[in-house]
Amino acid sequence: MATQQTRSLARFMMAPSVVLLFVWMIVPLAFTLWFSFQQYNPLNPIRDGFVGFSNYALFYSNPAFLQSILNTLILVGSVLLITVIGGILLALLIDQPMWGQGIVRILVISPFFVMPPVAALVWKNMIMHPQYGVFADIARFFGGQPIDWFGQYPMLAIIIIVAWQWLPFATLILLTSLQSLDGEQKEAAEMDGAGFISRFIYLTLPHMSRAITVVLLIQTIFLLSVYAEILVTTNGGPGYASTNLPFLVYQKALLEFKIGQASAGGIIAVILANIVAFFAMRAVGRNLDK
Repeated sequence: MATQQTRSLARFMMAPSVVLLFVWMIVPLAFTLWFSFQQYNPLNPIRDGFVGFSNYALFYSNPAFLQSILNTLILVGSVLLITVIGGILLALLIDQPMWGQGIVRILVISPFFVMPPVAALVWKNMIMHPQYGVFADIARFFGGQPIDWFGQYPMLAIIIIVAWQWLPFATLILLTSLQSLDGEQKEAAEMDGAGFISRFIYLTLPHMSRAITVVLLIQTIFLLSVYAEILVTTNGGPGYASTNLPFLVYQKALLEFKIGQASAGGIIAVILANIVAFFAMRAVGRNLDK
């Protein structure tokens, strides 16, 4: 057991990193909060001044606000559903003995290392393009009509791209959890006559529950800030059909130069992220305590 002296030494050695991390987070947040109560336009600094909660009211009254909240929740929920279910299936598949297993695992995980703008450009110009994309060639091969994904189904297109990026992460975490399952338990279940489905429901899935909650927590935090994929592919359109909260903040800050409204939107996004993270942490905590 660690003595009081070693615990004190550990706290002392960790203190600089904790303080640096705290300053790294609190300073930008403090500036964002300050600007959310200011009228600030870098192109017209003469009209700067304190405006109270006007920026919040203007951001809330924006026609795209409620749509952006809905799109954010749809994006997060859909990607989580796809990546968790797909990650479980892929983990079960690549856990089986096969020729070239190591190469297969590398290929499955590799999309996670592609930068979001690059992935979005590849999907936009090589896979989902309505004339030259792979999907269009497949549709024409079977006698169908190519689909304009980013014009007709923009949110679905974004969900597919983001899910493709995050599926390897979920697969890696779930595969690690699957491989930690005691082989003697699986052998005992097989000897008792349990089939694959019964073993999966009553043995494998409960064992993977902690890994699933960790995947849900980590991905939720990052999915709430998805931005690059939307900018590269749909630019928030058509209309507000694919505008989420981070992209709406970008529009206010860098296109309309309304820094105060953008800061108010940023604070709203932080509050939303903390609410989601709070419930996710509670779910993770309950699973880790079991």
